[in-house]
Amino acid sequence: MSTESPTQRAASFLKNLPSVNEILDQTQLRGLVDRFSQPVVVQSVRSVLTDVRDEVQSAASEGRMPNLNDLADRVVQRITRLEESPLRPVINATGILLHPTLGRPPLSLAALEAMHAVGVDYASIELDLVEGTKSPRIDAVEKLLCDRTGAEAALVVNNSSAATMLALMSLAGGKEVLVSRGEVVDLGSDYRLPNIIEAAGACLKDVGTTNGTTLEDYRQGIGKETGAILRVHSTNYLIAGKSTFPTMSELARLATEKNVPLLQELGAGALIDCGEFGLLGQPLAQDGIKAGASLVLFSGDKLLGGPQCGLIVGKKNLIEKMKKHPLYRSLRVDKCTLAGLAATLGLYQDPDLVKREIPLYQLLSTSIANLQNRADRLAPQLAALPEIKSAVAQEDVTYLTGAELPTQMLTTYTVALTPQTGTASQLLDRLRVGTPSLLARVQEDKLILDLKTVFPRNDSMILSAFKNLAIEPS
Repeated sequence: MSTESPTQRAASFLKNLPSVNEILDQTQLRGLVDRFSQPVVVQSVRSVLTDVRDEVQSAASEGRMPNLNDLADRVVQRITRLEESPLRPVINATGILLHPTLGRPPLSLAALEAMHAVGVDYASIELDLVEGTKSPRIDAVEKLLCDRTGAEAALVVNNSSAATMLALMSLAGGKEVLVSRGEVVDLGSDYRLPNIIEAAGACLKDVGTTNGTTLEDYRQGIGKETGAILRVHSTNYLIAGKSTFPTMSELARLATEKNVPLLQELGAGALIDCGEFGLLGQPLAQDGIKAGASLVLFSGDKLLGGPQCGLIVGKKNLIEKMKKHPLYRSLRVDKCTLAGLAATLGLYQDPDLVKREIPLYQLLSTSIANLQNRADRLAPQLAALPEIKSAVAQEDVTYLTGAELPTQMLTTYTVALTPQTGTASQLLDRLRVGTPSLLARVQEDKLILDLKTVFPRNDSMILSAFKNLAIEPS
């Protein structure tokens, strides 16, 4: 047995640390030079040696020091990680259907096929194939949007924030925008309505009070400098108790009387009634048009279920004005987005098709009995794994966007896990970077797998994610 102290042993190891060339001569590194180039491999070797020096000097451990083969393996692991994209598929077991960091819900097969068809070839994005002349790219979806909403015209930009920005810059730049004080929203992720209006070159003029704005408040707020009235649907808060706000129809009549554009920003927005799924108060784009809004702004992803984009529907003269704004060209979407959006809108010809084909509505339509059955099957399989101390299937609630609003509350079934060692948060960290990547939520020191956002095809992958923890590299 060695009589060296840990400090002496560490010093001896560092003195005899292999050189860069010695590590490069190892068998497992020879092929990497051809794949990644000599400078990349050399830099990785040096980085590993630096890491090892730091580890040894800081820990002075009595554990086994890495040998030449170990060091070469670490270089291989470091280099191969360069090939891994940070953008990876994940299993969403958080229960949040419209998750802000997971790219919104998956797309339908119809949308993916349409996007692939135009993505692998050239496409007639700005060409009228019949006439052989240049055509606006909005032609790919405008009729569908107008048919679904009853609008005169439509426009598509790269996200809903861009839709708001373009509308305000085009119609109210240098003028005032009237907004009810109760609708001056902060939606997070740096989206604060006052900042958006200011960036658009307009001036916010709030009217009324937080919980009450009357039609007369709007009337008194309108003046020669008024560029638009903006009605905003809040998605992350509710005004409870006594509150008074005019209807869209009442506001539309006033806007028409004063010859001021009325813009309705829906946030997510929807084309079918979400009440049957337990989501209350989700406004429909077609209702805004029917009520007399000049423009309705909403998302092409989120509740509609298509690719990320911002949708603007409404009066043709206002749409044409936005098309001519210099900013519009910078906000246009590509052929794949248009193809995916067109395919998604095509499904809305039949509400049953929406529920069957659009993944978000597949999840929303899944019965609580189905979720319970799957949770009851998963729980004992997870409990049998060495990483898990206990797994219990239980009924719970979740929320559409994560904001705990009663109008967004959904009944769900979950599996609550207690890890064998460590905390639930530590277990989640390991699952997040594992293969497959699994996201869940931590609640009362337990890891909660919420099946509301898990497709049945992913149940077996959840088990794989936990089983792979036992073979993850140290």
